[in-house]
Amino acid sequence: MAPLGASPRLVLLFSGKRKSGKDFVTERLQSRLGGNICAVLRLSGPLKEQYAREHGLDFQKLLDASTYKETYRRDMICWGEEKRQADPGFFCRKIVEGVSQPIWLVSDTRRVSDIQWFQEAYGALTQTVRVVASEQSRQQRGWVFTPGVDDAESECGLDNFGDFDWVIENHGDEQCLEDQLENLLEFIHAKLQC
Repeated sequence: MAPLGASPRLVLLFSGKRKSGKDFVTERLQSRLGGNICAVLRLSGPLKEQYAREHGLDFQKLLDASTYKETYRRDMICWGEEKRQADPGFFCRKIVEGVSQPIWLVSDTRRVSDIQWFQEAYGALTQTVRVVASEQSRQQRGWVFTPGVDDAESECGLDNFGDFDWVIENHGDEQCLEDQLENLLEFIHAKLQC
């Protein structure tokens, strides 16, 4: 169930492989819309915070793209899976608490259960966005295949999801990306007018 007081006009659920550019795309959209209109929500935030608390780790270091985070990634994934199995909406509920902006960009949707929770809580206000990038583009951004990470549900859970409402190709062509973002921004602005 959605927390009381949460009333978005649009919830965009972004997914994609590691180094596909999910954060880059959501941050770019937020910079264009403004922080008073658009909130970027990260499911990994409460996961990392709780994991750090329970394991005596540095939460801030788990948030960045550091080797510190990579050291704990596999164990964090397993720990997060256990939490989700016990309560599929645990992290979803945490990230929407107190959010007042009308546009929500969930930057790291990774599982069908995440999408289902938002669809059940916010219905037709929910749209799915897949950010795709070629393996070569991802490698240029520092991606290296890691067993137990890149073949785990946290990376592959939405590979066979079906039709996403939006697909953003982020292969490194700046103009192509800009054109796609413009289309999505037009859609967002239309929802703000409703």
